[in-house]
Amino acid sequence: MREHATATITTVVVDDEQLACDELRYLLKDFPEVDVIATASNGLQALDLIQKLEPDLVFLDIHMPGLDGTGVVRRLKEAGAALPHFIFLTAHDQYAVEAFRLEAMDYLLKPVEKRRLSETIERARRAVVEKKAPENPVLAANPASVGGHATTPRTKLLVRAANRHFIVDANDVIYATIDNGLITVVTTQLEGSSTYRTIEDLQANLDREQFWRVHRSYLVNINRIKEVVPWFKSSYQLRMDDRKHTEVPVSRVQTRRLRELFKL
Repeated sequence: MREHATATITTVVVDDEQLACDELRYLLKDFPEVDVIATASNGLQALDLIQKLEPDLVFLDIHMPGLDGTGVVRRLKEAGAALPHFIFLTAHDQYAVEAFRLEAMDYLLKPVEKRRLSETIERARRAVVEKKAPENPVLAANPASVGGHATTPRTKLLVRAANRHFIVDANDVIYATIDNGLITVVTTQLEGSSTYRTIEDLQANLDREQFWRVHRSYLVNINRIKEVVPWFKSSYQLRMDDRKHTEVPVSRVQTRRLRELFKL
């Protein structure tokens, strides 16, 4: 990989539609940390460029003739190549499940919105900085100590409901709870089960600044707390911003953080 400043995100844009490629490059000019070092118009070109240039980030169109975007990622994995962070581009949200399975950092619907692009770039910036940080044996042994994250926070989650698999925005998750080993995720639009086996695993894949383990059985989105309700013996419950206005208990060990958070 070529030498560059830590803040710089070397980037490759792959799209078989020249107009879409040019439009994305135009939008990326507003992000000085993003350095578009190459573009490709098909999957085979993308494979060659990624292996030669080893970019930090690749914006990859899913639907391309011949070798499509998901095929590019699979071939790179089979070859054991160093993988960049992938942002999938698609005009059809039905490809989101496949993007999720391939562990893409994010996926953007065309036409790309500036606000969503900004969120994605910020996430990529944090991931690149973390990846390029000098080796530290203490942190390597305990990756969760790096800003509280073991992995790059996901922006999308897979939720199963009514025999269907929905991709939901993490910001739309209100809370998650576990009962008898089954995690239920409640969002602004639906309620369903999670593919994660434990609350710990779910939290580890989300932004810990936003998602708070208030109780051993509950994980809440801080931005979706509607009301703090005083309870027995100086304890509290949180009334959430879902349709049922669910009340979530706050464990005694988390009460201190609650008071600090809301200046109680």
